[in-house]
Formats: sequence, structure tokens, C-alpha cells
Amino acid sequence: MHELGILYHVVDQVLNIVEENQLETVEAIVLQVGELSTVVPRYLYSCYPATVVGTMLEDTKLEVEILPANALCHNCGKVFNALSNHGTCPFCSAKDHELLSGREFMIKEIRAY
Repeated sequence: MHELGILYHVVDQVLNIVEENQLETVEAIVLQVGELSTVVPRYLYSCYPATVVGTMLEDTKLEVEILPANALCHNCGKVFNALSNHGTCPFCSAKDHELLSGREFMIKEIRAY
């Protein structure tokens, strides 16, 4: 479960941003995770409390947005979900495509005041 290590890194980054911007309180941290990334959202949720204990982020909420695995078909030029269609274009049945999104993992937002 590498999510624990990933979250420790995220928390370090957020704490640095909080310090740089002299923020008083953080309400939530919003992460974006691609459908095809190796990060499992439910593990993020379960590991989060351990990574923020004893920090100023202890009372913050973790939110995870799932980004779809969108692909561009090289045959017909249409965009489709590569994961739900098993890599086959539902419009023309071609398998030749370019992945546009779905592998991301990023901090989208730090809601603070």
C-alpha cells in the first residue's frame, strides 16, 4: 500500500504551502486521481488520518476526484473512456488510440481561510 507514503508527501507539500502563504486554517485538501493511476482512492481515505495526526491539518477533510481514462481514437477521431471500453473505440471498434487522461495524481486545491 504505497498510498501511505504518497499521502505523507502530499501532507508535506500542503504544510509547506500553508506556511509560505501564512494560512491560519485548512478546511479541505482536494486530490485528483486518474482511473488508470496506481493510487487507490479508498486507501487514500483510510490512510489520511494517520498522515495528518499531530499536524495543523488534523481536522481537515480529504476529497478525492476521479479523472476518467479518456482516449482519442486514431481511426475515427472520437474521444471515449478507455477503461470502460477495454481500450476499444465504441464508435468504430479500433484499438489504436492515444490516452488523453487517466494516469494523473495531483493536488487540485487546498481550501483554506
